[in-house]
Amino acid sequence: MSEVQESIEQLRERYAAFGQGHVFRFWDALDAAGRQALADQARRIDLTALQRMHEHTQRLSAPGSRRLAPAPVERLPDRGGSAERRAAARKRGEELLRDGGVAAMVVAGGQGTRLGFDGPKGLFPLGPASGRTLFELHAEKLRRARQRHRAAIPWYVMTSPATDAATRAFFERRSWLGLPREDVAFLCQAMVPALDFEGRLILEARDRIAESPNGHGGAFQALADSGALDDMARRGISTVSYFQVDNPMVPVIDPLFLGLHHLERAEMSCKVVSKLDPMEKVGVVARIGDRVGIVEYTEIDDAHRNERDGAGELVYWAGSIAIHALEVGFARRVAAQADAILPYHASAKKIPCVDEAGRPCTPMQPNGHKLERFLFDALPAAERTAVLEVNRGEEYAPVKNADGTDSPATAREALDAQARRWLAAAGIATPADAWIEVDRSRIEGEDDARESGIRSLMDPAIRTAARGV
Repeated sequence: MSEVQESIEQLRERYAAFGQGHVFRFWDALDAAGRQALADQARRIDLTALQRMHEHTQRLSAPGSRRLAPAPVERLPDRGGSAERRAAARKRGEELLRDGGVAAMVVAGGQGTRLGFDGPKGLFPLGPASGRTLFELHAEKLRRARQRHRAAIPWYVMTSPATDAATRAFFERRSWLGLPREDVAFLCQAMVPALDFEGRLILEARDRIAESPNGHGGAFQALADSGALDDMARRGISTVSYFQVDNPMVPVIDPLFLGLHHLERAEMSCKVVSKLDPMEKVGVVARIGDRVGIVEYTEIDDAHRNERDGAGELVYWAGSIAIHALEVGFARRVAAQADAILPYHASAKKIPCVDEAGRPCTPMQPNGHKLERFLFDALPAAERTAVLEVNRGEEYAPVKNADGTDSPATAREALDAQARRWLAAAGIATPADAWIEVDRSRIEGEDDARESGIRSLMDPAIRTAARGV
């Protein structure tokens, strides 16, 4: 027996010992290239860690296992928050930005499959009047922040193996979306195998184990492994403004939020909106034991989900919108202790696979779990946190579904309504029968609109298109 054959035998024996021997059931029918590909992939998988992940997700998925209490939140001024506190926070954030202490980071590893779009979600065309992509809309806001604060704010774009090449090609083709090439960096998140409901690996093809991106919690490891944290340190950056690509309304750089984060000497902070109802699919910010954390909407029990106070308001009303501020030193610490801080969560999904005869099949119902780490699980590891309530209509309109709520249609309506509010503040009337969009590299907020000098819809900073186009 040759050394190569012996290595394969050992590999197969190891998989069999973990109850995963079925991975090689089509081995004899594979050609040399297929055998090599499967063996290489199998060697990369840590079966001990995988078994531990599966066992942990089974415990974590049982709701009601945590002691919760409401978290302290800096409320909106019309809900009891302090306007003076917000003004002080904004001033501190502007100082931080002028000093060059901030970077932006977007998580963009997902594909647009659920939107009926073949490509990275960041390339999805969403501008109501312009058709600009999500990436382009975010780049406009970043260009405005750089100009306003006279600072080089680098942008770190996290991709996945499925979106990396297309994303890089898009940025290069579009001249880095108007940003300096040296201030745009890419990092790619890792992959993790998918498991069936019994914890067995799923074969996506005869010679390939099904894998998926390891979730937005993979950002910490990607930042460390890519050298991005070292790059930030060289640039003198202390704070990362983190957001997800599928929310077109996110202020990519918010002096108020960054300033509050620093005034609180926080290591990790988050933004929240008041939940629309108990069943809204957003994580809930709460005290978990003696630390502030976020409970995923699938993992909160009904008693906490529906609890109301004496005024009839939800006790756990603070819905996370996946906007965070992170200290660079904290991110480095979490990356070094990821296995202890960031558990894997299991999501039931319809995972393409092969049947017993090796034929490709697309399940009609969920047939297994995709495993993901959630970035927000790092919150309890922070010594100090800040939580800021924001206006949903100004900051949150995610694109997650093809139709209905949280869809391109609802996001475009939200962007249109926001642009109309900003232009109305500048005294500009907008026609009801057109889509209205503003160039966010020139206008980002009501104050910008008032101070821009724009006086009519003919200005290039305003884009219009007939409804239905």
